[in-house]
Amino acid sequence: MHHLPITVAKDIYFIGVFDPDIRTFDIVMKTANGSTYNAYLIKTSEGVIIVDTVKKEFQNDFFLHVEALCSYEEIKYVIIHHIEPDHSGALPELIQRAPHAKVLISPQATLMLKALSNAEEINFETIWTNKQLILGEKTITFLTTPYLHWPETMSSYVHEDKLLFSGDVFGSHYYDKRLFDDMVGDFSYAFAYYYDHIMRPFKSYVLSALALYGRFEIALIAPLHGPILRQNPQHYVDLYRQWSVKNKPKNGNKILSIFYLTSYKNTQEMAQSIMEGSESVEGITTNMYDLASIEEPNMIKILEESDGFLIGTPTINADAPKPVWDLLACLMFLEKSGKTASAFGSYGWSGEAVDTIIARLKSLKLRVPPLELLKIKLIPSQEELQTCFDFGVEFAHILNGKMIEMDL
Repeated sequence: MHHLPITVAKDIYFIGVFDPDIRTFDIVMKTANGSTYNAYLIKTSEGVIIVDTVKKEFQNDFFLHVEALCSYEEIKYVIIHHIEPDHSGALPELIQRAPHAKVLISPQATLMLKALSNAEEINFETIWTNKQLILGEKTITFLTTPYLHWPETMSSYVHEDKLLFSGDVFGSHYYDKRLFDDMVGDFSYAFAYYYDHIMRPFKSYVLSALALYGRFEIALIAPLHGPILRQNPQHYVDLYRQWSVKNKPKNGNKILSIFYLTSYKNTQEMAQSIMEGSESVEGITTNMYDLASIEEPNMIKILEESDGFLIGTPTINADAPKPVWDLLACLMFLEKSGKTASAFGSYGWSGEAVDTIIARLKSLKLRVPPLELLKIKLIPSQEELQTCFDFGVEFAHILNGKMIEMDL
């Protein structure tokens, strides 16, 4: 590989690899610009520290980069911030080649490390917030940053260089061999896209990590994917903070979103009556959205801002139509805890869709109040629309904190 290793800071080098051809990552992410698996090497007068490794398919390049800088005997420590295969793939081979090296991981990664290396006798130690590694001229403080985006993820800070190894935080799937944010092309969309798909469900954990990082002066952020951030690292920290703080409506109201899909306007009429019912309750702001004409990024944004949501669905071939399932798929990008949800709908023959969707909402661990199932055959009568109105009122009260016995 050309021009590698690259100097990142004094005696700290980039030894990662580029994957310009990858187009989908972890099934859920599109990577139009490819990606990088970032790994680093720190040289000191007392030995070498390797910081993360790369995907197994790329390990030959990784080892060439290591060998260009040191001998395997010099490697004293291997820090693994995140044990996902794209960062730990070369680790089993590295342990073979550098048998004196001690692997440093978070306690939660212990079982995964053993499974990964198939070796009982791994020389490893667990690390967590405030533990330090001092080797030669480098002082590294470890920071526990769980669920960003796996339970075992860590970050670390090199005091002498004011350098934050952030793990997946502040990453982007964006390949550009010029590597530094002030030299590569515009990757702002990739940076935002990565946050939306990887970090957004874990907003509260992002804020906890930012609080830990806030104790340090940061001149450089070295993430596990995408450009190294050195021009104005604070800008990226500010973006994460801005994206992770929940924006409540100015009037303090709870937000209820009603999504509906309608073939013959019946489900839409039901949605309208539910909305009127919920709007009659003080402290609730309700909005209605037609699933036939709403894009996925907007679905995610609306779901995220909602304290509660309702899904109105017809039943077609004994199931809910695809746009309804698309909406449910968006929930994997969100923090769901605390959200209240349910479903309703009109049907022609059998009406299973409402039951199916409610079962799915429960399995996603949303709060689903034990209300009477709201299913109406064909065109809703005035009386049935009144039932919808009452359903809206009751759901709004629950959203406002009315105590109910949940069926768990």
